[in-house]
Amino acid sequence: MDKKDSSTLPMMAMKDIPTPNEDAEKITALVKESGRVAGYKLSGGNVLNKEEAVDLAKQGGIKDVGVAERDGNEYLKSLPDGDEENNLSNLSSETK
Repeated sequence: MDKKDSSTLPMMAMKDIPTPNEDAEKITALVKESGRVAGYKLSGGNVLNKEEAVDLAKQGGIKDVGVAERDGNEYLKSLPDGDEENNLSNLSSETK
């Protein structure tokens, strides 16, 4: 039985790993509503809801993220890079 390297498991959970454009932005904060992620604040200052952010990421407009899916809903996940500090779950959050 083949054991998967633990560093590849997060990548396997991704539905899509878009290639970022040269001018792609980074997510700098999460926007939460009732404790759940409802959107993302980008390095350029824009705030997008989850669906808009997923669409932009798929077009290469957001870097360092992949698209995952749970219960038919797409959302963004940090690409594993060995640095826990820059994971989306570790970013500051703003309440909507």
